[in-house]
Amino acid sequence: MTALSALWLPILLSAVAVFIASSIIHMGPFWHKTDYPKIPNEDKVMDGLRPLAIPPGDYMVPRCNSMAEMKSPEFLEKMKKGPVMIVTFLPPGSMSMGRPLALWFLYSVVISIFAGYITGRALPPTALYMQVFRVATVAAFLGYAVALWQMWIWYHRSLSMTIKSTFDGLLYGLLTAGVFGWLWPR
Repeated sequence: MTALSALWLPILLSAVAVFIASSIIHMGPFWHKTDYPKIPNEDKVMDGLRPLAIPPGDYMVPRCNSMAEMKSPEFLEKMKKGPVMIVTFLPPGSMSMGRPLALWFLYSVVISIFAGYITGRALPPTALYMQVFRVATVAAFLGYAVALWQMWIWYHRSLSMTIKSTFDGLLYGLLTAGVFGWLWPR
């Protein structure tokens, strides 16, 4: 068993490595470029929704209030007519990247803490690089990628986006594990 306090350096440096890699991946012109295609008739859609002043949040349309209502002819007709959607409304105005980037880095630190905790409980300070690498990869991959599939299963998130993000999570897991293996206390 390795104390979590002995892993503060690999925790922080692996979060930095993931932050840099994710920045490169998401600023590149090809990998995630097609994740969110433009909606047809964008201006008409925006003009139609703007007067409704829908508050920021997640919405489902149509939405029933009970299981009984879900079986009602009115609700079934709404589903049949469409559109059927799950949508997130953001606050209007420019999108600042400062807060999401800070939260992403904090999230990466949390994933690294959990990866360090799991790896530290599984392995002694004398563990070899590949032993550390294997355990830390799985732990970090679980944190970065596995829960993404819930969004595809339940909310019809794009399969291609889910697969690409899972691949990103594998890369982040490998980077995390590489740093842990390199800086593992010996």
